[in-house]
Amino acid sequence: MKITKDQVVYAMSRDNTPVATVSSGSEVLFETCDCFSDQITSADAVFNELDWQRINPATGPVYVEGAEPGDALKVSIKKITLTGQQAVMVTAPQLGVIGDELDAPTVTIVPIENDHAVLPGNVRVPLNPMVGVIGVAPAGEAISCGTPDSHGGNMDCKMITAGSTLWLPVNVPGALFGLGDLHAAMGDGEVSVCGLEVPGEVLVELTVVKNRKLPLPMLENSDTLFTLGSAKTLDDAASMATRNMAHFIADNTSLTLAEAINVLSIAGDLQICQVVDPLKTCRYALPKTVAAQLSLHIEGEQA
Repeated sequence: MKITKDQVVYAMSRDNTPVATVSSGSEVLFETCDCFSDQITSADAVFNELDWQRINPATGPVYVEGAEPGDALKVSIKKITLTGQQAVMVTAPQLGVIGDELDAPTVTIVPIENDHAVLPGNVRVPLNPMVGVIGVAPAGEAISCGTPDSHGGNMDCKMITAGSTLWLPVNVPGALFGLGDLHAAMGDGEVSVCGLEVPGEVLVELTVVKNRKLPLPMLENSDTLFTLGSAKTLDDAASMATRNMAHFIADNTSLTLAEAINVLSIAGDLQICQVVDPLKTCRYALPKTVAAQLSLHIEGEQA
């Protein structure tokens, strides 16, 4: 099934009408706009003429049959395909980490050549396609797609790539899942206020998981488990991500909480996802080599 990019929302909400219904275990292809709803096609675009009500669209939402509050939604990212040969970036006063030092907005078109982005100064960096906005409807009031929280949203985590699996809480019947805001690449922090903003397509598999208590959102790839935390301050986001991993270990192994935090202090890494959204996002990374020694898995008991 394909969900086209003309079917988008700008806030994740329990009141959004699903654009499709799928069974658990289905693969769904999401076509996405870039974070500016494809408004910028050249460096001649006038920053102040952008429609700021059309920022960070998420394609969807999709209703997943059998998903009920208290479940987890397992989102396996199978493939990310970028469309086009360029990415968009902007800077502006009061945006990003050093917006207070900028005098005027700029729009930059970044060419994509041979799986590399050509940045200012002819700096070439390899592409790392990732999903910036990905989540489900929150339990309470609607949340702008530009804001991350416990439902997912605009976490801008560069580890959310093809081959990774994101676990999200189901807060409302059907979960109401959506995604968007692809980046061809992005550094931790997203300090300018954007990554390499691009449209594209994302193929995911959506699976409802019952009876698995987890500190969600969680993420895994081939070699690492991650807990994710979003909060008003970076300190609080860092604390949340770390606490979630410590409790995940203590709740699923024989280690005490004190022993778990000792392991994390030596064998894991606290990392920043982004510092430029209304809530900041951190991740705690635990190598699977460590998790294996503790017989620790997100999926629970392994055969």
